Amino acid sequence: MSDDYLSRPYAVPSHRLGRMARLGGLTGGLLGRAALAGARDLARGRRPALGSAFLTPANAAHLASELARMRGAAMKLGQLLSMEAGEYLSPDLADILSRLRSEAHAMPGSQLKRVLSDNWGTDFLTRFRSFDVRPVAAASIGQVHRAETKDGRALAVKVQYPGVRDSIDSDIRNLGALMRWSGLAPRGMDLSALLEDARAQLHDEADYGAEARMLDRFGALLADDPRFAVPEGVPEFSTRDILAMTWMDGVPIETLAAADQELRDEVAARLIALTLRELFAFRLVQTDPNFANFRWNAEAGRIVLLDFGAARDYPEPLVAEFRALLRAGLAGDRDDMRAAATRIGYLSDDLSPARLSALLDMMEMCFEPLRDDRPFDFARSDLPQRLTAAAMAFGRDRDIAPVPPADALFLQRKVAGLYLLAARLGARVALRPLLAPYA
Repeated sequence: MSDDYLSRPYAVPSHRLGRMARLGGLTGGLLGRAALAGARDLARGRRPALGSAFLTPANAAHLASELARMRGAAMKLGQLLSMEAGEYLSPDLADILSRLRSEAHAMPGSQLKRVLSDNWGTDFLTRFRSFDVRPVAAASIGQVHRAETKDGRALAVKVQYPGVRDSIDSDIRNLGALMRWSGLAPRGMDLSALLEDARAQLHDEADYGAEARMLDRFGALLADDPRFAVPEGVPEFSTRDILAMTWMDGVPIETLAAADQELRDEVAARLIALTLRELFAFRLVQTDPNFANFRWNAEAGRIVLLDFGAARDYPEPLVAEFRALLRAGLAGDRDDMRAAATRIGYLSDDLSPARLSALLDMMEMCFEPLRDDRPFDFARSDLPQRLTAAAMAFGRDRDIAPVPPADALFLQRKVAGLYLLAARLGARVALRPLLAPYA
């Protein structure tokens, strides 16, 4: 896909039958390409293999292209697969699917107008001084527009793509079948658990009423913290398909990569400390690590927090297990690490001694920077390369690919995303002092 591929408007298939037909066409196209590759192998005297014939870069690019056009559950599942099972996929496939994490196609103006008219009435423009039809952001579930009300309030208006909510279950079911027979999912992976987690998360993210409540909860929890800003919900403009909130100025958080070192370090430290506070104090975690969910307001010196559709409550017993794992990891107690990680679900009693040892070795790597009182240099560390090499070695045996439970999986995703952001900023942060209150 080209760099501007996802910037072009493209209508969202809004009916289940239409989405099923598109998935059927996708399946047929992928099968045709795989058959052609198999025929080429036969002509060269080689025995074709369905997995290798299907998982070609060309097929992977076509798959990502179609999932991006469909948006909704189709696109989201591609995102989750690239993040949660990336170490078990071929590098080419993982790289291509990872592009689904960038912005999605926007709806064309005619489709946007239908959604707004259905929710606000055909005279909706009379309620605004201005409404910018060009979205400021577009993702898998919806897109965001800037507007100004008649009384002068600046709003961010999040508009859900039509048909996304009603097609979640059928999209997940159909894509699950595609993943199983194609070899896209590694053999031995508990695909049913991944699909169920994706289905539940998508229903949560498509529930704009629930997101509005999470927005209010985070706003209340951080109301007295001058380091952060959270938009306020605007109920009179919010509906089942639209979430309106106050507009908050700010620049993309990653633009701070050009800022002074002190500011970069401070911003990264704030976000890491906030995640620890969310887990251990609030027991409410915003689990989506997308960089677009954080913006910097230089005038106020605040990090603006956006998008609470993936926020999750964490039960106190599970938080206690994470605390036990943290303590064991900081102390370097491998036996206690294993026990806590097994209770959480990161490890399984079914693992062979060699694979159990390999996973514990990777955990030890993750804890290395947490045990040091000195600043950790995210950009210069070779930790990601070492973890990737270990994960690739682990993933060569495709017969066993343990998938943690949803709460652990989403927390793991948030932590990994924060690491990537801190590395993008070139931040240097002393991590042990941030962990001390919770160990």
